[in-house]
Amino acid sequence: MENTESLVIFMIVSFALALVLILKKDSISQPFRKYLAIFALFMVLCSFVLLIISFFG
Repeated sequence: MENTESLVIFMIVSFALALVLILKKDSISQPFRKYLAIFALFMVLCSFVLLIISFFG
């Protein structure tokens, strides 16, 4: 992968979103929390896949 800065920024943002969801889970309404958790999980999974691709690419 040519642009590693974008990958690092994406990883930081995805982990920060997951951390905020974990820390503020009581103040977010239940239906909205479910969709945010799925979105955060998808972002973290994508960041790991992109990291592995950048190692082998």
